[in-house]
Amino acid sequence: MHIAILEDDPVQRELLCMLVQQGQHSCKCFDTVAAFETGLQGETFDLALIDWMLPDGNGGEVLRWIRKTVGWQMPSIVITAREEEPVVVAALEAGADDYIVKPAKPLELLARITAASRRARPNALPVLRAGEYEIDIARQRLAVAGKAVELTQKEFDLSVCLFQNMGKLLSRDYLLDKVWGVSADVDMRTVDTHVSRVRRKLQLDGSHGWKLVSIYGFGYRFERLDE
Repeated sequence: MHIAILEDDPVQRELLCMLVQQGQHSCKCFDTVAAFETGLQGETFDLALIDWMLPDGNGGEVLRWIRKTVGWQMPSIVITAREEEPVVVAALEAGADDYIVKPAKPLELLARITAASRRARPNALPVLRAGEYEIDIARQRLAVAGKAVELTQKEFDLSVCLFQNMGKLLSRDYLLDKVWGVSADVDMRTVDTHVSRVRRKLQLDGSHGWKLVSIYGFGYRFERLDE
C-alpha cells in the first residue's frame, strides 16, 4: 500500500516511515495539515496515518476533511500520545478507522494497517511492492521506479507469480502450472523464454536491488541482493 503520514515531530515521522517500509509499504510524509491536504489532492494513497496534535490544526479537522474530500474509501488511523477517552471518541466520531497510542509497536502498527485496509476494501486485489517495483493486480499495471512497463498478459501473470513468491525456489513445472495451467499445450522452453523477457523488461539484473536467478536443472528464484 501507499501510505500518507501526517506527523509534525521529525523523529516520530522518521520512525513511522521506517516501520511502514519494513512492512513492504511505500509512504510519503507531511508535517503540516496544509501540506497533507495539498498532497492528497495531487496523489492517490491507500491509507493515512494521522497525528492528533498538529501545528496548524488537529486530527479531527483532518479526518473530516478526508471524509468530505477523499471519501470513506481511504482508511485513516490516528496515531498519537493522547490516550484520554474523550480524544479517542472524538477521533472515531470524526471518521477514524482506528486509534494507536504512541509509541507505536511495530507489529501491531502493521497489523492494524492491514486490518483497516481489509475492512475498507474487503474484495480488493493487493498491490505488490518490492523496492522500486510495484504491481497493481486490479489495474493490470506494473511499474519500475514509477514508470509503467509494457508487458503481455502472460508476462504480467508470470511477474505476479514471482512477486508473490519472493525468495522462494520455483520450479519450471510450478511456473508452467500457475501461469499457463496444467492443460496448456506448451513446453518448458516457453517458460524459459517468458522468464528471459520478464528479466529483461523489469531489469531484474540487480540494478534495482532485485535479481531473478536461474537455478540449473530446476527453475528460478526472485531474490533481494542484500539478503
